[in-house]
Amino acid sequence: VQLQASGGGSVQAGGSLRLSCAASGRTFSNNAMGWFRRGPGSEREFVAAISWRGGTRYYAEPVKGRFTISRDSAKNTLYLQMNSLKPEDTAIYYCACARSSAIASTGDQYHYWGQGTQVTVSS
Repeated sequence: VQLQASGGGSVQAGGSLRLSCAASGRTFSNNAMGWFRRGPGSEREFVAAISWRGGTRYYAEPVKGRFTISRDSAKNTLYLQMNSLKPEDTAIYYCACARSSAIASTGDQYHYWGQGTQVTVSS
């Protein structure tokens, strides 16, 4: 089972990036999925999560209104559209697959993790 995150890069404040997370080895269509991040010198923190059908989405307060999580179950791929990026969004972003179909916001509720993709936002 593998989760491959991509789409990170360096942008200026106010810019946009779209992260992708391709799953292989099995289908995750029955599992909730999420994004987490770890900034420089910081603990890993929750960013966004989406239910197994995509009907429910949940965001951390710092990204609400700027980030959008989505999924394409047919492609077994998770996305994170990030707009109006700020320097404080600089982090390594990780995608993860939840243990169940229920939306989750803590790391212990996820059991598969991608390798991370670096996002750097300059002022």
